[in-house]
Amino acid sequence: MTSSPERNANDLTRFVAAQAALWRVAMLVGRGAPQAEVFDAVATELGQLAGADGASIVRNESDGTATVVAGWGRSGAVIPVGANVSLEGHSVTALVSRTGRSARMDSYADAPGQLAAILREQGIRSTVGAPIVVEGRVWGVVTASMSRDEPLAPDAEVRLAYSTELLAAVIANAQARADLAASRAREAAVADQARRRIERNLHDGVQQQLVALILEVGNAQMNIPAEMPQLRQLLATVKQGLTGLLDDLRDISRGLYPAILADIGLQPALNGLVRRSPVPVELNAHLAGRLPEPAEVAAYYIVSESLANAAKHAHASRVRIDAAVRDGWLHLSVADDGAGGADPARGSGLVGLTDRVDAMGGSITINSPAGQGTHLQVHLPL
Repeated sequence: MTSSPERNANDLTRFVAAQAALWRVAMLVGRGAPQAEVFDAVATELGQLAGADGASIVRNESDGTATVVAGWGRSGAVIPVGANVSLEGHSVTALVSRTGRSARMDSYADAPGQLAAILREQGIRSTVGAPIVVEGRVWGVVTASMSRDEPLAPDAEVRLAYSTELLAAVIANAQARADLAASRAREAAVADQARRRIERNLHDGVQQQLVALILEVGNAQMNIPAEMPQLRQLLATVKQGLTGLLDDLRDISRGLYPAILADIGLQPALNGLVRRSPVPVELNAHLAGRLPEPAEVAAYYIVSESLANAAKHAHASRVRIDAAVRDGWLHLSVADDGAGGADPARGSGLVGLTDRVDAMGGSITINSPAGQGTHLQVHLPL
């Protein structure tokens, strides 16, 4: 029988180990590690903390099944990550999902159901589980399992419970970020549709009327008698003014939503930006075929804003643009040799670009030391 001092020492050792495990997971959360990495770390820490042979985290689905999102085992995960199993029958995962309370099973010998059968095949003899509660509902279950004859420690459920609040916070935070990104993406899509609608109205309406006026003034100019040079000159000035207005309107229209982007795609649209740029540009892009519209629009505006900044603010002498598609992502790089010192926090157009990229679940890095040019690196999911 364990004496009281020994029991207290063991309790203290377990408490310190639990706190150390939670600290390691909290450090991952603090540095913004991906959710999958956090889940894997939690499963590993919990399995070892509970003295188990394996540990799993599952997400409950609306159809009465559960999906394994993380797993750890001394000889590999008990059930592969990504596996989807039914919660019918009798298992710890099913019990916790139905009741919202911790549960324990010390034998799966006669337990019915798909999950119980899988655990028997894996040689699992006993399991403890605790609920992961997010916003008042059981989001999923964390379990620890033993394949040896001896059962899990009597306080194994308590050890699991140490983690569930942290897991719930991680999941709620990730869901909040996903909801915000989805909201931003919807706002960007609505704004792009409005820009496209305005661009089409300008192109089909005002621009066409200006073209017709320019032609009429040109015809009138040709019919002015030679003895009326002042009137001829006046019409020439009017025609020149209308032509300039048409050019300005086309520039505005392209800025709203470039027709070439909607009609042909990103590669020709980038070529058009390069041709119109007052700063020499080296373009290294081979984008065969069409990309998803949000990625094309984001890339176009990133390049357009970068070229405008390089000319107006950075006074650059050259710009290099690289664009490529790899592994389901559009990788974009824009670098100039200008003055540098670009700071998105000062309210430049880079703020809007950053919001658009974030809304897509992409990433943008801006490196702009004073006197050393500006370099944007963007990765957009396709």
